Amino acid sequence: MAIRLEKGQRINLEKGNGAKLTNFCVGCNWGAIVTSGGFLGFGKSTKAVDLDLSCIMFDANGQIIDHIYSPLYRPEFLSRYGMPMGKVDSLDRALHHSGDDLKGDQGGDDGLDNEIITVDLNRVNPNVNQIFFFLNNCGKEDFSQIPYASIRMYEGTPTHVKEVFASYDVAAMPQYKGMTALIMGKLYRRNGEWKFSAIGDAYPDANICETIKRIAANYAK
Repeated sequence: MAIRLEKGQRINLEKGNGAKLTNFCVGCNWGAIVTSGGFLGFGKSTKAVDLDLSCIMFDANGQIIDHIYSPLYRPEFLSRYGMPMGKVDSLDRALHHSGDDLKGDQGGDDGLDNEIITVDLNRVNPNVNQIFFFLNNCGKEDFSQIPYASIRMYEGTPTHVKEVFASYDVAAMPQYKGMTALIMGKLYRRNGEWKFSAIGDAYPDANICETIKRIAANYAK
């Protein structure tokens, strides 16, 4: 049975049979916003929702050494914050992003995640000590307005979910009203093993760069 993650919870990366979970996906699922009262008050209208799932990697001293976030962010915007261009693969090729989904599910929940980061812990650079996963809304909505927004860790592929290991419900959290950024949690090394800590802190950050700087200043030390 999947673990329903709660803020502050720490879990070992072990499957039901005791084997270590080393290859898995971190995925975010959400739907477009459907409202009634379209043309002349009839029908429904659908508004695209653009969430971005990203991760940032730190060494043991709390210094950023790698990142994954959307390549669609404009270089001139990123440069104002001293951030490099986005990319979908970590330098060690241990983590891979499926690509930026700009709309969300348009016809209801299809059971698959809109954005996925695949993880192979066996290939992670030994200098990487912490990997933070976080979510940003590129629009004006807050998380409470976005249908069935959730994050989960599971065995499988971006198109096939084998077994859900842990899930974190975003849309159902009342404290996320007015919030546009969520620091989901982190993978971290402890005594030679990888573990996961659920953070679940949400903020009204205006953009991804603010969230990255927040993680570096307050969480990675």
